[in-house]
Amino acid sequence: MSSKLHNQFKIVLLGEGCVGKTSCVLRYVQNDFNNRHLSTLQASFLRKTVQVGNESVNLAIWDTAGQERFHALGPIYYRDSDGAVLVYDITDEDSFQKVQNWVKELRKMLGNDICLALAGNKIDLENKRIIGKHQAENYARSVGAKHFNTSAKQNKGIEEMFHCLAEDILAKKSRDLKTAGRSTGISIIDDSQVEKKSGCCQ
Repeated sequence: MSSKLHNQFKIVLLGEGCVGKTSCVLRYVQNDFNNRHLSTLQASFLRKTVQVGNESVNLAIWDTAGQERFHALGPIYYRDSDGAVLVYDITDEDSFQKVQNWVKELRKMLGNDICLALAGNKIDLENKRIIGKHQAENYARSVGAKHFNTSAKQNKGIEEMFHCLAEDILAKKSRDLKTAGRSTGISIIDDSQVEKKSGCCQ
């Protein structure tokens, strides 16, 4: 059997206050939801290990504060991130505009080194939606991100979003490793190739 590599990826959640960042991560990690608003002060940290294909992936998820006074601390938390979840409230135009500012900052600081997922949260309030689905999806596509419609309250889209982001990060790391191998002249082979070769020699 092929050995399972243990990958550690850092994911940061960004977005305005009250958009549901904490609710999303608590639903994902602990399958828990609290109807009361939970304000994050500076940042909190949660960890979850998931299976992505044949790989065991350890996600270190940083939930950052959305209040304006904490925005200057953002770079401290996303500096070494492999992925980012940018959360906005589908009923709040300003929260969607602020997400676009975060994306610009992330791309400016980290370029394509970070994988992005946009979460249009609170789809349980669909009847109050202001941000159109196509509008959000087109924007996400324009910045190389994937868009997800989520509801922490109803547990919709959360698992899929984090899993897809982990897949994207893993795929990017694999591509980067192969690129590094080609540039140094070192051949990168995975366990499946080793097994096939060893099987032919038996």
